[in-house]
Amino acid sequence: MSDQEYAEGRGGLADIVRLVVRTLVYVVLGGASLAAIATVASVLGPTLALDLYTPPVAAWWTVFAAVVVQGVPFLLLGTVVSAAIGALVPERVFSRLLPRNQALAVPVAGAAGAVLPGCECASVPVAGGLMRRGVAPAAALAFLLSAPAINPVVLVATSIAFPGQPLMVAARLVASLATAVVMGWLWARFGREEWLRLPKAPRTGSGTSRAGAFAAGLQHDFLHAGGFLVLGSAAAATFNIAVPRSVLDVFTGSAWLSVALLALLAVVLCVCSEADAFVAASLSGFAPTARLAFMVVGPMVDLKLIALQAGTFGRAFALRFTSATWVVAVVSSVLVGWWLL
Repeated sequence: MSDQEYAEGRGGLADIVRLVVRTLVYVVLGGASLAAIATVASVLGPTLALDLYTPPVAAWWTVFAAVVVQGVPFLLLGTVVSAAIGALVPERVFSRLLPRNQALAVPVAGAAGAVLPGCECASVPVAGGLMRRGVAPAAALAFLLSAPAINPVVLVATSIAFPGQPLMVAARLVASLATAVVMGWLWARFGREEWLRLPKAPRTGSGTSRAGAFAAGLQHDFLHAGGFLVLGSAAAATFNIAVPRSVLDVFTGSAWLSVALLALLAVVLCVCSEADAFVAASLSGFAPTARLAFMVVGPMVDLKLIALQAGTFGRAFALRFTSATWVVAVVSSVLVGWWLL
């Protein structure tokens, strides 16, 4: 072993030790903070509850916490994958796996979305990491849309939510993959560079080991995307409390209105893609195509995903891309629903 390799090995070990120590410090400080908050809450809680803990506020906190708790584990999964891609995978790997022709690379990247068992929170940082490694934006965006919609966890959850209805699972797979591929092709044809703010790689010092680069990428992506996840979750909770459930019953009589309503509802409810099939199954008063639209639109266009995209790729991109994705997803759901359901 040469002196240079020995020094690099020691540097990598030192980075791992520092990462472990930093994690322990965060855990200790976070635990102490939570203990202090719990102590204060136990003393002042009865007094504050008289003013703040009304049923609407309690419901808002319940919905907000549910959306955040659903999204954070998969957001962490996505940032881990993104950091691993940036630190461990050489750029030449992507050039070998994906065709150079964007028209062919888009469907390949869309089909590759089946390998990431996560929700839409995870797909944004992963797509950003792919772009940083030189993957064409059209292919990365197709992966961003398909990953939370066609992975095995989502398809299994859909089959459980709709027992004895394999065509619903097939319809979700076909409509979601078609939407992702069409959007990738549309971006390859009409997208402009000035609309997309490519995510910047986290700053690392010269000579940083792979472990250090992984830690820096993980911290950068998770903290950056986590704030927008909280913002979108708060908006979804506000909608859930502000709109009475009785209003939804007005639209169940019309097939077209029910599709549009559930497609819009999927945007504002921000249900995790692993759980939205159970929500769709509970909407028994709506037509199967409308429920399909709810499951296709939700993982691709919702408030927290719009916020995540705006924070990662810029507001100009988020407004254009999400609007077009919503239209394509609804059209795809209607066509596939008419064909299979």
